[in-house]
Formats: sequence, structure tokens, C-alpha cells
Amino acid sequence: MTKNRKRSNAPVFWLLFGAGGMLAALTGPMLIFITGIAIPLGLLFPEDTMSYPKMLGFAQNFFGKGFIFVIIALFLWHSVHRIFHSLHEFGIPAGPTSKLVCYGTALAGTLVSAFVLFRMGF
Repeated sequence: MTKNRKRSNAPVFWLLFGAGGMLAALTGPMLIFITGIAIPLGLLFPEDTMSYPKMLGFAQNFFGKGFIFVIIALFLWHSVHRIFHSLHEFGIPAGPTSKLVCYGTALAGTLVSAFVLFRMGF
């Protein structure tokens, strides 16, 4: 006889956390260096590398949209999952309300970024 057990949704959140953490570790330092140091100081790249027309063109390209969406969404899910599991250190119980606030924020940010990228056109 098989017992009816409720399946957990935790693996989905751990998957998004792990993917976001891996992406943050592999691309985060490079993105910080390029957008925060190299381009503003004129190192390694021409001055107009991040000009508005070029960045708009990148964001309107299918692969550019995908890159931007994946970076935003996975960084959001990674950080929210880390915040959710850190709540007990501040004395906030990790109940359904805090889960809804944390993961709802990540879902809202993901949906807003998808909407904005979609509205930019191709």
C-alpha cells in the first residue's frame, strides 16, 4: 500500500538557487569589471561600447534578451533564496508568509523583466 505524501516544491527553489549561484560566480565578477571599471575608465574597450544605441541593439537582439533575462532572473532567485534561509538569524520565522514575500518578490521581478524585455521589441 502506498502512502499519500505531499510532494515538496523545495527542489525547484534549490535548482534556481544553484543555477543563480553558479551564474553569479562565473559571470558576476566579469560583469562588475566590464560595466563598473573597464568601460568607465576607458580600459580595454572603446568609449562608446555601452552607448545607448549599442545597448538598445543588444537588448533587442534575441540572444541579448535571453542573456539579460537569465542574468536578472537567476540572480534574483539566488539572492531571494539566500535571504529566505537567512531570516531565522534575524528572528523571523520561515513560515508561509515570509516564503510568499521572498519568492513572490523574485517571481514579480522575473515577470517584470520578461515583460520589459518583450515590450522592447526585436
